[in-house]
Amino acid sequence: MISIIAAVSEDFGIGKNNDLLWHIPEDLKRFKKLTIGKTVIMGRRTWDSLPRRPLPGRNNVVLTDIQDEVIDNAVTAYSIEDALNKCGGSEEVFIIGGGSIYHQFMPLADRLYITHVHCKLPADVFFPEIDLKKWKIVRKEKSVSHSDDVIPYTYVVYKRKR
Repeated sequence: MISIIAAVSEDFGIGKNNDLLWHIPEDLKRFKKLTIGKTVIMGRRTWDSLPRRPLPGRNNVVLTDIQDEVIDNAVTAYSIEDALNKCGGSEEVFIIGGGSIYHQFMPLADRLYITHVHCKLPADVFFPEIDLKKWKIVRKEKSVSHSDDVIPYTYVVYKRKR
């Protein structure tokens, strides 16, 4: 199963200057809980943006378009097919960014784990729009904030319609 996980703004922004648009600790904990023990596939810029490399407890696969580049502490892949072949038989593979990688894997994805962040911030990287003719919502959970300074968000899990 190929799953995509992302946090998106109201206009589908996901990042700016190779960084996330916000810091939501609960969302980061959810990301870790969902991806731990699994394979994560990401692009080179996402890899470079990680505060800790590799992501611990996960098989890290990094897609690069630079032929023969070897990325230390990760499995290096040179195409979508190569990345999927290097997942080591994982039952669920998570696509974790960035924008180009999300766009390339969207037609192949079975499930989307989306944190809809209820704001608009300036972004230079965007997530593909979710076509509800192709996706159905299977779970929706509003955030319960215990602080006034937390941006409101909703967790939504989508499953591809077959």
